[in-house]
Amino acid sequence: MNPPAGADGLIVVDKPGGMTSHDVVARIRRLARTRRVGHGGTLDPMATGVLIIGVGRATRLLTYVIGAGKSYAATIRLGQSTVTDDAEGDVTATADAAGVTEEAVRSAVVPLTGEIDQVPSAVSAIKVDGQRAYKRVRDGEAVELAARRVTVSRFDVLDIRRETVDGAAVLDVDVAVDCSSGTYIRALARDLGAALGVGGHLTALRRTAVGEFTLAEALTLSTLEEVAPEVVNLPLDVAARRFFPQRQASADEAKVLSHGGPLDPAGIVGPYAVFGPEGGLIAVVSERGGRARAEIVLAPA
Repeated sequence: MNPPAGADGLIVVDKPGGMTSHDVVARIRRLARTRRVGHGGTLDPMATGVLIIGVGRATRLLTYVIGAGKSYAATIRLGQSTVTDDAEGDVTATADAAGVTEEAVRSAVVPLTGEIDQVPSAVSAIKVDGQRAYKRVRDGEAVELAARRVTVSRFDVLDIRRETVDGAAVLDVDVAVDCSSGTYIRALARDLGAALGVGGHLTALRRTAVGEFTLAEALTLSTLEEVAPEVVNLPLDVAARRFFPQRQASADEAKVLSHGGPLDPAGIVGPYAVFGPEGGLIAVVSERGGRARAEIVLAPA
């Protein structure tokens, strides 16, 4: 059963292609009848799949959602490079990929797995001297971004198909990727193509999981339209129990914590969620300096 309209919580959305993450937020604001809505990790317009939306007090959980690991299913086209490293940008170079073997592709993903230093795509939302990199690129500037340490825990080649595009041989490679927050899948496509000497870009991207939240529980926007305004499918307390280790507080501890005071440590590796005697979420805390201190207080005012 969905909570009443205006409830605080998370929505696991199956984002359609052709919409920005902000477009989805705007739609949920209308459906939930509240302005207090945000998302936990941008998906490019081309991409589909899991987008976590926070409503009400749950928007304060989104900073943790953004930092969670992500999983993707993607298709990489080898033999073409684009300005955006994905199918939304103009092709900047082509190469005959007919000679690229399956063994070569599987070998080339190995150095792109594990802890790697990845240079984000130039057409990204990263700010350079206060301005988004993609805007600088579109204004004709040459942008070079610094490499970032990311973790690609899985980069599996699932299928390879040989195609001909505009008379040139290309390879379409279906892959599955599990990675840390901040990893650019289109940068993996670009780097795989570079390693094989033929260039590459992303032609399809579907996010299959954010942390423990998966496509299996994701709702389409059409489904959310049908149940509006009761759109929250993970109420705040339920979402916190799914996402964090837990601690139960006594009535006295709940009173102290709800006013921002510290508790005695419990030896739990944080951040973790603290719940009151009635089962309601009070705060997300971490232990430091011998005390359990609130990172965010979420108890109702």
